[in-house]
Amino acid sequence: MTHHPVRKSPPNSDSSRKIGLARAISKLGYCSRQQAFELIREGKVRLNGSTPKNPETPVRLGADRIEVQGHALKPAEKIYLMLNKPRGIITSAADEKDRDTVYSLLPPDLTWLAPVGRLDKASEGLLLFTNDSEWNARVTDPTTHLDKTYHVQIATLANPSLLESLERGVEPDRNEFLRCKRATLLRAGEKNSWLEITLDQGKNRHIRRMFDALGIEVLRLIRVSIGPLHLGDLPKSANRPLTPAELSALNRAMAPP
Repeated sequence: MTHHPVRKSPPNSDSSRKIGLARAISKLGYCSRQQAFELIREGKVRLNGSTPKNPETPVRLGADRIEVQGHALKPAEKIYLMLNKPRGIITSAADEKDRDTVYSLLPPDLTWLAPVGRLDKASEGLLLFTNDSEWNARVTDPTTHLDKTYHVQIATLANPSLLESLERGVEPDRNEFLRCKRATLLRAGEKNSWLEITLDQGKNRHIRRMFDALGIEVLRLIRVSIGPLHLGDLPKSANRPLTPAELSALNRAMAPP
């Protein structure tokens, strides 16, 4: 598969703000924060010539010198990328069962990127990656109320009553209430239907658990948009950088009213 070149923006630095060493290594694009924890504890990280063992050692990005296994780290350029995730791939950096992960679909020479939210193994569609941890947190923050839209195939014929139930909300158990912002019928066959489901905040396996509570099997679940950002015709398993216009539109959608 041919990978598109990744769009990068100029690096930012803030020499006055202190953060933990493990987080700093992650922000600099070397690896995940958990992997940085292990490197620090193994004595493979040097900070201003010393070898700290505490992953929370305070660091001033842009001022302190960090070396990992002899390599000095520099501020990473910001990267924003979308992937069309196929079914059967898990959203994780590594898997104890040795299953394929989304990282097998990214260029091997790319700096460390974190997924923006998740899609479970059976789900597919739009998945974002970035090394901008603050932007990642904004996109995934429930208080941002960024609409996420899915196309969902279910093993039954949908009727107006079902759509109303999804919008009104269901209770998978006594301690939880799940609803969608909008549910519409896209098309129907003889035994199944395709719905468009929009969430303005999402919990773990939100859509699947709504249908489980109604006794309805989900056959396919595809995320097609996040706010104004659309999956479009990006091929399955392919990735590309966000365009400047897409990034600006997404940032505007997250701006406070």
